[in-house]
Amino acid sequence: MGFLDESEAAYCQDLLKREPAQTMFWGGYEEAQRVMAGFFPDYLSPSPEVFPLAALTIASRPEDRLGHRDFLGSFMSLGVERQVIGDILTGEGRCVVFVREEMARYFLDNIRKIGRAGVKITEGFSEPLPVAREFKELRGVIASQRLDCVAAFLCHTSRGKAAGLISAGLVAVNHREALNGSGKIEEGDTVSVRGHGKFIIDELGPLTSKGRLNVKCRKYQ
Repeated sequence: MGFLDESEAAYCQDLLKREPAQTMFWGGYEEAQRVMAGFFPDYLSPSPEVFPLAALTIASRPEDRLGHRDFLGSFMSLGVERQVIGDILTGEGRCVVFVREEMARYFLDNIRKIGRAGVKITEGFSEPLPVAREFKELRGVIASQRLDCVAAFLCHTSRGKAAGLISAGLVAVNHREALNGSGKIEEGDTVSVRGHGKFIIDELGPLTSKGRLNVKCRKYQ
């Protein structure tokens, strides 16, 4: 099994709730977005060390300003499947990528350029890791914690149009498709709207003097 994206991992977790098996999801570091699913027998405790993944560091000139899309495009041009590549963390002059362990040597032997920029690739990584994500903070007020109200705020649209997005299957809550606009959103939930982005709901409340609900969230950049 390769790396799962957030939606696939959420679906897998839901299925495993019905099973007594010991499981662990790991992508090479805490809070990884793309992870592997590990299944462990009763006599073996789940541990990150047994996952078949490897970290690679790619050094480049800071002035080349290489981004996630540049690295992913170059990796895919090697003819590998997306499932063999985990998170790609980019920083100034450095990228750390997690790959399936058996593919590490192939990357080491074949990565010499990202786009037109010359790079140097090595095994492992040094702390701290490049920042995994950047966010833009958003604040506002909404009528209630209903999903259609929250989605309307996040998308800067009307509640009716937000309801249309939900019924069309374009909205996910915690990486699971959400089709019920009346569903209640809680603090800590992740809401994704196709074409509009992904958001973390940090605070809901307090109520304003007019009985509306303050909301504070972060949008993935």
